Amino acid sequence: MSATRYRRFLKLCEEWPLDESKKGRDLGTFLRHKVAHAFREGENTQLSDPEKCDLMYESLSRINTNFNRERFPRIRDTSFTGVTVEECRMLLATGTMQQMAEQKGLWKSLMERFSSKPEDITSEKAPDKK
Repeated sequence: MSATRYRRFLKLCEEWPLDESKKGRDLGTFLRHKVAHAFREGENTQLSDPEKCDLMYESLSRINTNFNRERFPRIRDTSFTGVTVEECRMLLATGTMQQMAEQKGLWKSLMERFSSKPEDITSEKAPDKK
């Protein structure tokens, strides 16, 4: 049975697209590494939790086949921000992310502001009681 699971995961890895714009952060690459690690002995690998393995495969398969997207169609192909899928891909590309990290202006101040701890924000707004 382990051989069947291994072959199913190999097929899933073959079908899973690679996103060249996300070097080092691509989900397909991550998945391939995880499968290689989980099945170190290929078809002869003894799995400690076969049921968990099957659930993981089913979940990844649903993602790969757009199961939920087909089952629950969207009215528009944008997010709540109004950004399209293609614009989102462009923004999340590794090159764009590196450029944003290197820029010091508005982007950095927004990131610092929204990533500050809740106590930092409350202490800024709380009036001094004396």
